[in-house]
Amino acid sequence: MEDSNLPFNLFLFLSLLLFSAVEADLTWELKKQNQDAAAFIGVNIGTDTSNLLSPTAIVSLLQLQQISHVRLYDADPDLLRALAHTKIRVVVGIPNNQLLALGSSNATAAAWIGRNVVAFYPDTLITAIAVGDEVLTSVPSVGPLLVPAIEFLYAALVAANLHTQIKISTPHSASIVLDPFPPSQAFFNQSLNSVIQPLIAFLSRTESPLMMNLYPYYVFMQNRGVVPLDNSLFKPLTPAKEEVDPNTLLHYTNVLDAMIDAVYFSMKNLNVTDVAVLVTESGWPSKGDSKEPYATIDNANTYNSNLIKHVIDRSGTPLHPEITSSVFIYELLNEDLRPGPVSEANWGLFYGNSTPVYLLHVTGSGTFLANDTTNRTFCVAMDGVDSRTLQAALDWACGPGLSNCSEIQPGEVCYQPNNVKSHASYAFDSYYQKEGKAVGSCDFKGIAIVTTTDPSHGSCIFPGSKKVGNITKPASNATEASNGEGLRLRGRGGVAHLLIILVILISTCISWTS
Repeated sequence: MEDSNLPFNLFLFLSLLLFSAVEADLTWELKKQNQDAAAFIGVNIGTDTSNLLSPTAIVSLLQLQQISHVRLYDADPDLLRALAHTKIRVVVGIPNNQLLALGSSNATAAAWIGRNVVAFYPDTLITAIAVGDEVLTSVPSVGPLLVPAIEFLYAALVAANLHTQIKISTPHSASIVLDPFPPSQAFFNQSLNSVIQPLIAFLSRTESPLMMNLYPYYVFMQNRGVVPLDNSLFKPLTPAKEEVDPNTLLHYTNVLDAMIDAVYFSMKNLNVTDVAVLVTESGWPSKGDSKEPYATIDNANTYNSNLIKHVIDRSGTPLHPEITSSVFIYELLNEDLRPGPVSEANWGLFYGNSTPVYLLHVTGSGTFLANDTTNRTFCVAMDGVDSRTLQAALDWACGPGLSNCSEIQPGEVCYQPNNVKSHASYAFDSYYQKEGKAVGSCDFKGIAIVTTTDPSHGSCIFPGSKKVGNITKPASNATEASNGEGLRLRGRGGVAHLLIILVILISTCISWTS
């Protein structure tokens, strides 16, 4: 006897199966969105450097240090091309000297978007545009054109259907906020309100962040004797040393959180509470002149190491513990061509040749700048160097350089893979470690690069590895490891297959009932 409910039961079963697949697909999508929205540490890339690394070498440095977010001060096409297909997220900048044209012409703004964004996206993951830099305080005469330029650029993004993927904002100096401590008393400089108010309204409407350049170093230097050094460097404090806002009774253990909350209170005074703060610059100089005694390698290391931990911990601020601001460290490379006091040329994490200025203490802070850079750095060959050049450097390292190259001889543990780049990397690291990691010992005429990621593989242990005798592998790319997009796409494939099966079985059910 035929079961008259069989077609209906099959339909119900497959519908439930399809719903489960769709739900799984949405879960992966939400995971990806949450990953994109999570607080991150990025770096600024300035170019006022003699013997600047090539775009390819800069990208190699970023990848080796597992840096996943960068901010550029312009839209250098060569660097944007080099960043393609890397999964590194990019904020492109517009120099202040271009704002007059962009704020005066919708067509000029549209052309800029076409030339500098549409031409590269999505191969290069442009996530935001920083329009100018500290315009209201550095070139106030251009201030009236700032919001029109932003609106014109946004309209061009809308026309290209990129306005939801790419945000637009403009970085500000901390000095636009007056009376910043206690944070609850802070407010925007009222002489700038004609620009700030429509700007904040735009940011709220487009769900874009307020970009701020925030430097506890300058707060400390301008208020020595009032602001303790420990508070500026994120050092652990006893409760007695915490700063307390008398109006809110919120306790502040570091200067950066107080600066961020001062911005939030300033926006609240304009009745805006839905705009997040993105810290587009923060850092500490590693060297200064006689008037800058606190610009030291030790203080720079302490500040940036603790800053990374603070963001990765995602503890927010006293006012907004649920919101952790992302921060771009200023900066990747020392810019030795910058004018001004000595400190101006010494904000970088690396020298211009990619050698670390100091070794960050970031243990337990994820994979940014690798896992533990306290004592572990290696010297390896750069990508994209031709074999003849590599062979010449390899010959020098294993000959006059007196590197120990026994492990890359035929039949030895590091002979495979048998190619000149692999062998050169081992020889370079041997020389670098033998020289005590001295400045200049990882150069080889500009074709070597310092990395904190262990290049050891299989049973081949590089000289710089602590784990001699153990198999050590480089950390995987943080973005690749956590990105669920591949799984999400596979999930969609599964949904498609289920839809086909469902259509076929419904057709069968209909034929049974007819």
